[in-house]
Amino acid sequence: MALVATDWTITRGVANDIRYVGGDHDGTGGTPSYATVIEFHRWLQGLADDAVAAGDDELDITSLNPSARSTDNIITLINNYNIDATAAEHLYDGSIIQNDGDDIYDGIVNFGNADVQIRIIQNGAVISSALSFWNYNNAGLNADATSGISHRFMIKTVSGGNPIDGRKLIGTCRRFGYTYSEFTINATARGNNVLALTDSTDLNNQTDSGTVSGWSTDYTNTEGYAALDIDNNLEDEHYYSDWNISGTHTTINDFYEYTKYLSRDGSSATTLYGISGELFRGITHDITVVQSTGTFVEPELLTWGAGATLGTGQLFAANSTTSATHLYIQLLTGAAPNGSITGATGVASVTSYLERTVSKPFCGASTGSAIIGAYGLGIEPTDLSSSDSLSDLEGDAPKSPPNYVTNTLAGLVDGEDRVLVAPRFGVDSNNDPAINKTQMTLSTALAADNITSVVVNAVPDYTPASGTIRVIDNDGFERRLIYTAVNTTSKTFTIDPAASEADVPNVADFLTVNASISNGVYISYIDDLAGAPGSLSFTSVHSDVTALSLVIIVRDGGEVNNTPIKQYIAPWSQTNSNNTATAIRTSDT
Repeated sequence: MALVATDWTITRGVANDIRYVGGDHDGTGGTPSYATVIEFHRWLQGLADDAVAAGDDELDITSLNPSARSTDNIITLINNYNIDATAAEHLYDGSIIQNDGDDIYDGIVNFGNADVQIRIIQNGAVISSALSFWNYNNAGLNADATSGISHRFMIKTVSGGNPIDGRKLIGTCRRFGYTYSEFTINATARGNNVLALTDSTDLNNQTDSGTVSGWSTDYTNTEGYAALDIDNNLEDEHYYSDWNISGTHTTINDFYEYTKYLSRDGSSATTLYGISGELFRGITHDITVVQSTGTFVEPELLTWGAGATLGTGQLFAANSTTSATHLYIQLLTGAAPNGSITGATGVASVTSYLERTVSKPFCGASTGSAIIGAYGLGIEPTDLSSSDSLSDLEGDAPKSPPNYVTNTLAGLVDGEDRVLVAPRFGVDSNNDPAINKTQMTLSTALAADNITSVVVNAVPDYTPASGTIRVIDNDGFERRLIYTAVNTTSKTFTIDPAASEADVPNVADFLTVNASISNGVYISYIDDLAGAPGSLSFTSVHSDVTALSLVIIVRDGGEVNNTPIKQYIAPWSQTNSNNTATAIRTSDT
């Protein structure tokens, strides 16, 4: 589009103001017009050779020269001629330099699909949608489809003689329902600076944003340095988040969509680690430090350097808040971390740093059924499948969890059915499936009150991370004990005596009646009274080496509602995927 002269005015004075007065981008005030910087220069020079100024263009042969051309893409306004921000929005395809170089607008060209929507991060903030004039009418401004160009516009990079954040720009595109992307211009040059932002339909993100916005209660994140044993090898890895997935929308692709929603274009009201969702990118720098004083807070703003070395970043995680050796940040402005880093009270000196590649979106990638996690993103192991993989802060090879399987027993009546699911071995005297009561044996005798640990000969595969075990005492009673953790190396179950005795008084007291070494111990995978919604379940790791054979016992003597049932006893097996068995309740009246 050629320059429309009626859309521009020139006012001669101490400041020779060149202003755009045509229609706004949305059509307010008439149809908007746009011109290249070289067209703008030619128009000015055309007026400058007029014999006498006319109308609202106060420029002629008697005026000082308004502009100088370096190239068709670099124009300098001279002799106090100047444009303002509105005028800059209607020029493209190059740079405008004015005020003796103290103010510069540089050209931006994006090579991408025609409908891609671009946001610009500048000086640690996202330029708001209201000011993102280049996404004109939900399409790129000044596009050139033949050349594959979706956008051409200018953005101010030097103001008052000061480069704005070293003239660094980060372009992003985060339309919900589409793939996310970003592209960095480390320092704009005069003329045109290239972005390469494209997006396309994300087949794993097809739920409407209004629906996903209602999923917030299904996801919680503990921000900061998190120790998680994703691969279940009894050695924790470390992450900067600990996402917990619960509620209705629990598939890993639901999580992927939700995190995309949190960081979509326009998510300025969402806060992640103390910054807006649309600014959040993930960890950009892993900084090795020596902390000298104070306490770092996860998250908080960090600053360092001065002048050319000045920079800021948002702290996401510290491997220690009081004696940190590693700080994990998103760089916001300025130079890379250097010198002394300061938080609200914490101070540390930088010894080195590693730049980390950010994922787009920040959670990583989804295959539809599995997540390939971004650097440092942590998710509770029980919310993952063996197909998922996460990358820890240490930079180790990606970790995948074992195959966690949830086994559900349905068909129960709330408050009536007592259920025991235990390991199976052979049959009993009635030819029914029998409990394997020596699945484990005691390695250390129990002879104290309120025991807090049970040590066995070996912890079997499929042992849930927490649950209940039965220990056979010297009188032959099979005591139900609640354990909160299990260590396969030391072969120790950590017992909660108070929780155990909440159901059966003194059940954790072995002072009077001991349990000797070699007494039987077995895991009661389900060992409870049925509750709403009429089902009970347990989760354990499935091993492909051997199958887990189980026996189900369901009894209701009719004490609650006088509706007794015949004992239901049946074999069951854990498979390599979630499975459900249904108890058969046969009346005993």
